[in-house]
Amino acid sequence: MMESFEIGPIRPPSEAYSLLIRATRNCSWNRCKFCPVYKGQKFELRSVEEIKKDIETARVIQDKIREISWKAGHGDSQVREAAASVLNSPPNEAYHNVALWLYAGGENCFLQDSNTLIMKTPDLVEVIRFLKETLPSIKRITSYARSDTAARKTLEELTQLREAGLSRLHIGLESGYDPLLDYVEKGSPAAKSIDGGKKVVASGISLCEYVLLGLGGEKMWREHALDTAKALNQINPDFIRVRTLTVKRGMPLFDEVEKGNFVRATDERIVEEERLLIENLTCSSNFVSDHITNLLQEVEGKLPEDKEKMLAVIDRFQSLPPEDRTDFILGRRMGIYTSVDDLDDLHRRDVVEKAKGRLNSEGNGIDDKVIYSLMERFI
Repeated sequence: MMESFEIGPIRPPSEAYSLLIRATRNCSWNRCKFCPVYKGQKFELRSVEEIKKDIETARVIQDKIREISWKAGHGDSQVREAAASVLNSPPNEAYHNVALWLYAGGENCFLQDSNTLIMKTPDLVEVIRFLKETLPSIKRITSYARSDTAARKTLEELTQLREAGLSRLHIGLESGYDPLLDYVEKGSPAAKSIDGGKKVVASGISLCEYVLLGLGGEKMWREHALDTAKALNQINPDFIRVRTLTVKRGMPLFDEVEKGNFVRATDERIVEEERLLIENLTCSSNFVSDHITNLLQEVEGKLPEDKEKMLAVIDRFQSLPPEDRTDFILGRRMGIYTSVDDLDDLHRRDVVEKAKGRLNSEGNGIDDKVIYSLMERFI
């Protein structure tokens, strides 16, 4: 039988080349209105022995890929090339993941699914140590976690995890505005997110907090931006990663939109929201916009020194003539533009203009629903 191991459904974009080891299945909360990923799935803790077996299987696959290089007479000097050959036609998802991991250097591992931190601390410490012993090339181990789970851990427990080898936690703050958090059923009020986040930072584990632009819709966008900045300033995470809300069938929020209870913010409103958020950040975090859902993906930098540079990108977009802003939004949501500079690319501009002509055949402008549907194709 071909070797294989479990792989969960998602990981952060920054972990695209990481070895994926599934420590828990699905989500321990699973009520957020804006998330469709684990709906209908039961949360399960995997046993330490199950997880170890998957790690051992990953090692076997790694060794088989290395064997390809040795049989070709290259030893370990061309493992990357051997991994690339497996990537051309991997026998299963596990082989693909290990080959991709080796191709990228074999140094990073991401523990899935949504809240590995919910494991008992001694169990998670054992898994991390076994992972490093079994695959010694691994230098960085990261995972998702929930704020309330981090808040329940003691500082001593988090420090033990860092000492065992846990490098970074990715936590979805989403917003710092409590009425909004209640509305979307996030399950972690701002105070708990601040408590959990500060504890992670104090432990020495690198912390990445996620913010969901557009989550406040047209009604709560201002409060969302201001209170999220307040929370982040208190946490002072290593990274702030922004995502932009998409609403697809299968999300509870989709039904809220259909009923008229939630009015989605336009791209121009979300840019205004992002500006207000950045203006009010006083922390020393890295602001990262590494997701295709973000309209202005080039708004990135180190706070506070790059704040003016980031705001200048927003200023440039907001100062465009209305027709150019519409062109950029449409081109970005089609996947044609990546930055405002692309408006100067005549070929790309021509493609967007032709699309705009088709979508605006009645001369009434581009409907927001068209923009939303284009955006959601990437999720």
